[in-house]
Amino acid sequence: MAIAATHIKGSGWPRSSSSNGSFDQKNSTNHSITIDRVINLYPLTNYTFGTKEPLFEKDPSVPARFQRMRDEFEKIGMRRSVEGILLVHEHGLPHVLLLQLGTTFFKLPGGELTPGEDEVEGLKRLLTETLGRQDGVKQDWVIEDTIGNWWRPNFEPPQYPYVPSHITKPKEHKRLFLVQLGEKALFAVPKNYKLVAAPLFELYDNAQGYGPIISSLPQALCRFKFIYM
Repeated sequence: MAIAATHIKGSGWPRSSSSNGSFDQKNSTNHSITIDRVINLYPLTNYTFGTKEPLFEKDPSVPARFQRMRDEFEKIGMRRSVEGILLVHEHGLPHVLLLQLGTTFFKLPGGELTPGEDEVEGLKRLLTETLGRQDGVKQDWVIEDTIGNWWRPNFEPPQYPYVPSHITKPKEHKRLFLVQLGEKALFAVPKNYKLVAAPLFELYDNAQGYGPIISSLPQALCRFKFIYM
């Protein structure tokens, strides 16, 4: 929103007309490079949710997951992962679509990239595998922007939004992308998951319930202007 300034003769700063000109020109230049990112959010009721065959994790346990990460790190180096932020709204409030497994585990749709795979194309592939419809109609995933980068310094659960200074070889890099949903869509959810819409106010400062990454989404998304369609 543009804010009009009122100049009163004999008061304010700067006083000289020449200074005023350069000041206004500088402000105009800065305003021209400002980007207001607008994201359209559609009601949750616009979307249809079906089911499909279960989608199981590659590893049967957490220790097995980190052992596979160790083995792959020796062969191909750091693991690269991508996840998608899918937003809808209910009652004028933004909600994030999350996959729920069991009663307490929540995750964003996405997963691991193959060696050399492009991040955007890889995310589209993973979103199709996870939520893509089963009737042969191709899903159009619009990857809008990067939301954040998280790093796993060791073969352990903790991840951070930065690389610790003493870490020279992170074990995993996870990039989060905002996905612009269309006005209507059909999603097919694996039978072993539930797809839930979690409001931002429930995620905010709730690492105990959703983990550090998902609970940080309200802060990461606050730079966008949401239009409720």
